[in-house]
Amino acid sequence: MHCLPLPCSSLPRPIMSVSPTLFLGLILFLQFGPPRARAQNDTEPIVLEGKCLVVCDSTPSSEPSGNALGMSVRSGTGRVAFSAVRNTNHEPSEMSNRTMTIYFDQILVNVGSHFDPARSIFVAPRTGVYSFCFNVVKVYNRQTIQVSLVLNGHPIISAFAGDQDVTREAATNAGLVTMERGDKAYLKLERGNLMGGWKYSTFSGFLVFPL
Repeated sequence: MHCLPLPCSSLPRPIMSVSPTLFLGLILFLQFGPPRARAQNDTEPIVLEGKCLVVCDSTPSSEPSGNALGMSVRSGTGRVAFSAVRNTNHEPSEMSNRTMTIYFDQILVNVGSHFDPARSIFVAPRTGVYSFCFNVVKVYNRQTIQVSLVLNGHPIISAFAGDQDVTREAATNAGLVTMERGDKAYLKLERGNLMGGWKYSTFSGFLVFPL
């Protein structure tokens, strides 16, 4: 038996194999065209990938004006805190007898330098909520003292110490206060005297958050 060669036109043609993914991509390309890059504008949300830390500056040069997103982002250089103590016993001076302000002679912390050591007065650098605490010691002298945290000349928090059976006693209190920029806070002796006392007394405060 002899085999004769078949003509080229009679040979089967090869079939090209196309993956389903490529085929679908070609259809989408023909129907919608090439993909277009979308740019963010003022009306589109900004997507932040990862973590973003926003720090509020508690001592800006002016009140924050905000931006298109309604927020102010500043560097974390405006922290506010102070802590003062009475390191020695103190006989009330002519000034303290006149103003009844309780003075402190040692500064432990004064971040931002908003506590005036000479007058023992804290001046708020900006509007916000502030935390204060005080601990004023009196010696055993059979009397009651009343100490107040004074804001702009008005007492807002008070504490008493009047136990006559202890050697030393402290009038202690703490609280949160809303202050405007420039407001002043200090301690005042409302009742009694601190003759021979004051030592180990403390006065501290810090900015909780700005408003």
